[in-house]
Amino acid sequence: MITLFLLFSSFFALLAYNIEHPHYTNPRLAIVSFMAGWLTGELALHHILLQASIVLFFVLMGAVWGLHGVIGLGLCFYAWSNMANFYYNGYKARDEVEAALKAGLGFDYQNSIDPNVIAQFAERPDASLLRRPLTRTDPDVELIKDIPFGDFGQALDIRRSKISAQCQPVLLQIHGGGWTEKMGSKNEQALPLMNHMAKRGWICVAVSYRLSPTATFPDHIIDCKQAIVWIKDKIAEYGGDPDFIVVTGGSAGGHLSSLVALTPNDPGFQPGFEDQDTTVQGAVPFYGSFDMTDSRQRCHNDGLLEILETSVMKMSLRGHEVQFDEISPLKRIHPDAPPFMVVHGDKDTLVPVEMSRDFVAELSTVSENPAVYAEISGGQHAFDILPSIRSEFVKFGVERFLGWVYANKN
Repeated sequence: MITLFLLFSSFFALLAYNIEHPHYTNPRLAIVSFMAGWLTGELALHHILLQASIVLFFVLMGAVWGLHGVIGLGLCFYAWSNMANFYYNGYKARDEVEAALKAGLGFDYQNSIDPNVIAQFAERPDASLLRRPLTRTDPDVELIKDIPFGDFGQALDIRRSKISAQCQPVLLQIHGGGWTEKMGSKNEQALPLMNHMAKRGWICVAVSYRLSPTATFPDHIIDCKQAIVWIKDKIAEYGGDPDFIVVTGGSAGGHLSSLVALTPNDPGFQPGFEDQDTTVQGAVPFYGSFDMTDSRQRCHNDGLLEILETSVMKMSLRGHEVQFDEISPLKRIHPDAPPFMVVHGDKDTLVPVEMSRDFVAELSTVSENPAVYAEISGGQHAFDILPSIRSEFVKFGVERFLGWVYANKN
């Protein structure tokens, strides 16, 4: 029994170590490190309570005694102190996001926002969400599920305030998951952000799209463009403004949302509906893959290239660099790009944070519109999916950015 206690204690310590020192180089281990770091770091207090309960069980069973017991308890206390410190370091995100907004939009950026909107800006995380991070619904938000759109069996969900209104701004959410089947869907991503913005009067639309390996690029982006066409044609029936759409998404959704924003009315991504307007008014990509050829050698391993070559593009990068560049947001930047807010955590094991730095640097140089870059200390890939101190302050920053974009729409 004492051996089992030591094994558990060692595992707890390893989890705690991983959130601060994730693995990057081996693609398989990087995925394991991501999953462990994401769930442990953002739900650290819940993990501490669970682990303490397990340790209490061993104590009651008489398994914690002697030198081995002291070692095991030492490992546990290391793990818990490290996890608690990491969790409460999420407060750094408050200042990081605000500094990013001021750097990108101007120190006085809030002066152009309606005071009534500013009065609604959240200041502190919702304790009930932090206690129950798996909460998916909000009593003040109406959810309309699985509305069909497009030509390929796609569906979308709408979240809106239960207080009826008309001509409200639209937030289009594109889910991540490596562009791959069974790795992501519209049902579980960005729920905290969409529920929050729905209560602020935004119409939030989460879309599905065809996924690989069944789908091959550009199928994914075509479906996202068809979602924009549907929004412009139908969203007024649900209280939305068809002329004001901001697109967001994380990971593969960060890539797709950026590509959507940078390629309005591109006929190569709009076969059969080339004459339809697919312009959006802003973009908020989270930890997206912006350079599909990794032209600046930022990737820590070959995981991204392997997915692209074998599943998403179904062609080798060698000899097809043009095709890969065509779907790289970094290579599609132009002066008329809409305002961007790019968010990336500095502990991301799956998509290198350097890609976002490069993307925003290029965007800031070329685009005539603002580019905000918020780099979040301790943020692992997908850190925003569940409510935590870190993700809540990032959510509040996105709310401020969206308020600024909407206030400066004309």
